[in-house]
Amino acid sequence: MKKINKLFAIVFTFAAMQLVMASEEGIALKTAHINVEDKASLQRGAKMFTDYCLSCHSARFVRFNRVAEDLGLTEEQVMTNLNHLGVKFASPMVVTMDKHYGKKTFGAAPPDLSLVGRSRGADWLYTYLTGFYADPSKTTGFNNIAFKDVAMPNVFWRLQGTQEAVKNEEGHVEELKLVKKGAMEPEEFDAHVTDLVNFLVYISEPRQVERKRLGIWVLLFLSFFFVVAYALKKEYWKDIH
Repeated sequence: MKKINKLFAIVFTFAAMQLVMASEEGIALKTAHINVEDKASLQRGAKMFTDYCLSCHSARFVRFNRVAEDLGLTEEQVMTNLNHLGVKFASPMVVTMDKHYGKKTFGAAPPDLSLVGRSRGADWLYTYLTGFYADPSKTTGFNNIAFKDVAMPNVFWRLQGTQEAVKNEEGHVEELKLVKKGAMEPEEFDAHVTDLVNFLVYISEPRQVERKRLGIWVLLFLSFFFVVAYALKKEYWKDIH
């Protein structure tokens, strides 16, 4: 009984932490409409990740050949379009940036993104990646609605354009307003970010689709076994009174 109570306590604490992370920033998270079974979206997301994220952020728990296998890509496609560092096909997605250099440049070493899809969640990532706004008081010139005083620069500003924060009387950001268009229309940019978030959620647990499919069969088996076990129990105990 103590173990069960402890398990419930852990689950409750984890859920509470997720709520606190959102409430601390005082924002309502946007909904990320992702589908980790959409290979076309994952391929586009992999391209976004390697083009814009992999220069600073690694994903050391994921290998290029695994991505190729799961996303239906050939070795040539991966080595040509995704592997900008020129590492081996079976190598993990790591960066050459030294942690000390990253900390000196940005104030904090860029974190590994292998598990960020699980630790932060798709909605938070989508809100964060679309939530940069102009802030002249910051070294990078940008702040973020989901991560106040973030050290990361807005690497998507050319695509998204520039947003300004609309604040209430207390100085809290209520919404973001696009004041300068980027290379993409807002809907097009949001679609690209959705693909990137989809890819980040995929690499956080590459076997999640298989796990869910297997889980259905496990539940069906348990349901069938319950019926058989219950019938056996009744048959066994019917003469024991």
